[in-house]
Amino acid sequence: MRRKEFTVEEEQEIITFLDQCSFGFLGTISPDGQPRVTPLNFVYMDGCFYFHGSIAGEKMKQIKQNTSVSFTVAEEFSLIPSYFTDPELACPATSFFKSVMAFGHAEPVKDLEVKGRVLQRFMEKLQPQGGYVPIDATDPRYTGQLKAVAVVQITPERLTAKFKFGQNLSSEEFENLSNKLEARNEGRDTETAEMMRKYCPFHQQ
Repeated sequence: MRRKEFTVEEEQEIITFLDQCSFGFLGTISPDGQPRVTPLNFVYMDGCFYFHGSIAGEKMKQIKQNTSVSFTVAEEFSLIPSYFTDPELACPATSFFKSVMAFGHAEPVKDLEVKGRVLQRFMEKLQPQGGYVPIDATDPRYTGQLKAVAVVQITPERLTAKFKFGQNLSSEEFENLSNKLEARNEGRDTETAEMMRKYCPFHQQ
């Protein structure tokens, strides 16, 4: 059961998270009804997800036969060991993370101008330092390339976001856990503690 205290509904929070991530998981259905999950790079623009790849391929065949897809993006911040909150039981062990799940339909993009804008967005996201000629469908250096690559648009019919950062904890448990994360200070622990303060209702008042 989805815990409502972890649910995020503010559109800008979701967009910011998706803009910061470059990797997601595409869920498709094979002709024999078997599920398939494919990891790939993506961009999120104007309320839709986009990915690119070969025009001929397994996922493209599956999308052609069944346009219903899912797309998931998740980012783990910190693992929370059980002994942070209980000296004996393993049950409290968990992790803090952000995730977005979308369900909708996938459709290949035919318009070269749209393809160019999407792929330019990919470059801005994955190569922010520049070092290339901007992608423009009217540029003869790119026109052939745009025709030869597949760009797929996923239009979500339903989108949910879950940001789990201890919102279900009591004030005392929350302070204890955030203090231990900051004291451990490994990986993204400090950032995780900041996210806890941002999303916990004790610090939003």
